Amino acid sequence: MRRAALVVAVQSGAVAAVALVLLWLTVTSSPASVGRALAEVVYVGLGAALLAAAAVGLWRVSAWARGPVVVMQVLLAVVGYTLAFEAGRPLLGVPVLALVAVELYLLFTPEARLAFLERPPPR
Repeated sequence: MRRAALVVAVQSGAVAAVALVLLWLTVTSSPASVGRALAEVVYVGLGAALLAAAAVGLWRVSAWARGPVVVMQVLLAVVGYTLAFEAGRPLLGVPVLALVAVELYLLFTPEARLAFLERPPPR
């Protein structure tokens, strides 16, 4: 579970960096809609915060952490596929897809499933 938490932490940092780049582009250029551009920055920032919280939850083997991580991996897989194949940016999309594959593998190994099943019940 520690490796899965580390991969999610790396993803969180990368998504936070994307949010900063989007903010920089919003401030330094003239978007068609400033409100929409800022909303995009907020959404990406919230995704980074969710991944960071989930990384802490995975590190602690919290029962709530696994579900949001799987959902975020599906969303990141869509982003990675779009970048790699539809947008013609494989240098950006393929690493995203690779991290998603590694994370899903780590979450569904027998050891990871046992880590969540063998937990004592909450008091």
